[in-house]
Amino acid sequence: MGSNSQMISLLYIVGLFAILYFLMIRPQQQRQKKQQDMMKNLKPDDHIVTIGGIYGTIVKMKENTLVLNIADNVRIEVLQSAVSRVISKDEK
Repeated sequence: MGSNSQMISLLYIVGLFAILYFLMIRPQQQRQKKQQDMMKNLKPDDHIVTIGGIYGTIVKMKENTLVLNIADNVRIEVLQSAVSRVISKDEK
């Protein structure tokens, strides 16, 4: 009988880890992959929003940073990882 209760406990722990994986870990990995794909596909003239909520157009791309035009003759440099999303032409 002791073996049976140990088996049930083991199955319970494995079940909890499976639930944890499918509800938390896997969706996070998918979001990270989607974010990485978006950052790889950035190019000049893309309209973006940064994590801080700044809207801008990519003017120049450097190794790890982007130069954004945020207003007439106003340019800032931000990290590529600070890009939250790309604004599609339909959203403008």
